[in-house]
Amino acid sequence: MSKRNNHEAKRAARERLQAEREREAKKARVRRQLIVGASVIGVLAVATGIGYAVTKMNEPTGWEAAKEQKLVKPANTSGKDGTTVVLGGAGAKKTMDVYEDMRCPACAQFEQGMGAAIAKGADEKKYKLKIHLGDLIDGNLGGEGSKNAISALGASLNVSEEAFRDYHEKLYSAKYHPQESQDKFADDSYLLKVADTVPELKNNGGFKKAVEDGTYDKWALGMVADFNKGKVQGTPTVRIDGKDVQQQQLPAELQKLGVKLKIPSQGGQPQE
Repeated sequence: MSKRNNHEAKRAARERLQAEREREAKKARVRRQLIVGASVIGVLAVATGIGYAVTKMNEPTGWEAAKEQKLVKPANTSGKDGTTVVLGGAGAKKTMDVYEDMRCPACAQFEQGMGAAIAKGADEKKYKLKIHLGDLIDGNLGGEGSKNAISALGASLNVSEEAFRDYHEKLYSAKYHPQESQDKFADDSYLLKVADTVPELKNNGGFKKAVEDGTYDKWALGMVADFNKGKVQGTPTVRIDGKDVQQQQLPAELQKLGVKLKIPSQGGQPQE
């Protein structure tokens, strides 16, 4: 081979080697860019995930979240926020206000003893019966059963006034009312179990969904706020035309209003 051909061959080989090195270098740069890009995406994804998690952690939950809900007022209520609940006697000159806490054992005893008589007077239009529900025990003992029961009662009131009455009575009954220290009303499944004893609520899909979804949670908070405006010292509290009436005086006051009722004697036997 001539010197010229040998020189040309060496030059060509060098050029091929240089071209191969440049191709390898380009591939390496691309690989590095892909790795860096993937790392950045991974970091951003992690950061986004952490940011989302922090945001979710800081979002209000439970009854704090209920404050931000859109207010849904049950049917059969009145007033700006639907917190006026009148169970009979609309248009009567006299007004009876009853303040209760759904977890309150004294309220349960009161309803078991005097609930029917009070409802009777309202049905006879002797007075307008207004119900106010609070959450004193939730605040004193912890839990959320008082508020949750109010929300469920709102769902029943949306069905009908009669459904509310029956459900209210069942929740306060000796069979279903829990001990004060037991927050059973915080459990939707327990509230629905009791509701199954009320004909209008049993197998009522709309009622069940409203209870489970907390449809009337914000309304329940409004009821509590309305209750607090009454500045009662405890539950149950009964007021007739704005004046507090002691429980032992209530039968006599009802009779003054023209309500004919059977009053349990100290021996437990009813008497006129």
